[in-house]
Amino acid sequence: MYLIIGLGNPDKEYNSTRHNIGFIVLDKYLNEEKWQSKFDSLYCERRVGGKKVVFIKPQTYMNNSGLAVKKVVDYFDISIENILVVQDDMDMEIGSYKIKKFSSSGGHNGIRSIISHLSSDEFARLKVGISHDKNGNTINHVLGNMSKSEIDTIENLEDIFGKIIESFVNDGVEKTMNVYNTREK
Repeated sequence: MYLIIGLGNPDKEYNSTRHNIGFIVLDKYLNEEKWQSKFDSLYCERRVGGKKVVFIKPQTYMNNSGLAVKKVVDYFDISIENILVVQDDMDMEIGSYKIKKFSSSGGHNGIRSIISHLSSDEFARLKVGISHDKNGNTINHVLGNMSKSEIDTIENLEDIFGKIIESFVNDGVEKTMNVYNTREK
């Protein structure tokens, strides 16, 4: 069994914010899926390549995402290597993405919470670039609404994000990294 986690904040006011990129990616991939409220999350199950996959959007707010993740991991007894977290990353330009595993939180409070509650950093992440705020106001930047051009850029990556999720489930993180991560020039 696999677990795909989209990070974000609940409440409509956050729907189009940069910090909600994980929710946005899952919503686009699952395309009108009916979410249930369970495990302090919006939750659904789907088969990907014949394998059972649980998708969640924690409703505990970003800084406490680990609370919801731990409930799902414990309930379904999901192995750390079968977890993929979709997160925003300010250190990457908008439109860039990278699959990583075995890394620190990098200052991301949602990832920090998951690492703390799972007592491990050995899960995979799909990091989606949201760029730095040119004025240095981190909180306003991540909680600010994306511009039309940022939304267009993310929408142009919908297919690739879906392929990454499917590759992670069907082929594992190593092959997914080899196929979908590009070398920086």
